[in-house]
Amino acid sequence: MRRLVQAGAAIALLLATPALAKPLKLVVLGDSLSAGYGLKAGEGFTDQLAAALKAEKVDVDVVNAGVSGDTAEDGLARFDWSVPPDADAILVELGANDMLRAMPVAPAKAALAEIVQKAKALNLKVLIAGMLAPSNLPQDYRTEFDGMFPAVAKASGAAFYPFFLEGVAGSAALNQGDGMHPNPRGVAIVVKNILPSVEDLLRSVVQK
Repeated sequence: MRRLVQAGAAIALLLATPALAKPLKLVVLGDSLSAGYGLKAGEGFTDQLAAALKAEKVDVDVVNAGVSGDTAEDGLARFDWSVPPDADAILVELGANDMLRAMPVAPAKAALAEIVQKAKALNLKVLIAGMLAPSNLPQDYRTEFDGMFPAVAKASGAAFYPFFLEGVAGSAALNQGDGMHPNPRGVAIVVKNILPSVEDLLRSVVQK
């Protein structure tokens, strides 16, 4: 109920702000999970998120800056040409590939922190989408990996969404054949779950 009230408040504020002469611009800087890997046009995360925001009468353009296979360091390397100068906010969805390759956590954490710093230098509002390592990885690695997302958010003051694949990870019915990438139904659940956090992010743009 609290999330529904917050979402309603965010929508009301956006609708009640006539000073916005153009739509807000939200950039989703991510990997295959947000790029729409294996999905048709209109089925991917950014497309479904844009549609959900439009249905709520939120005036925002959602930019798909996802590249399949990208690690956190890859996202950092292309930040300057992936994030347009007129962006207002950024959703950072990176780290899954670092984990799948069991790459050291420290470089990924440093890259995420620098992405947030670069975004804040551009006066962008930031939402970090967390990821959780599966139970088949060593416990010490899982603890370090899972903890890097909230740690970066806390240190930088960025908004934080705990688990991008909440309600979808591990479900054969909600994922494609590889068991890792959500199918259209799975994406719809991802969007529904993260929508209140995205609306809060956009509200913070209006309020700044």
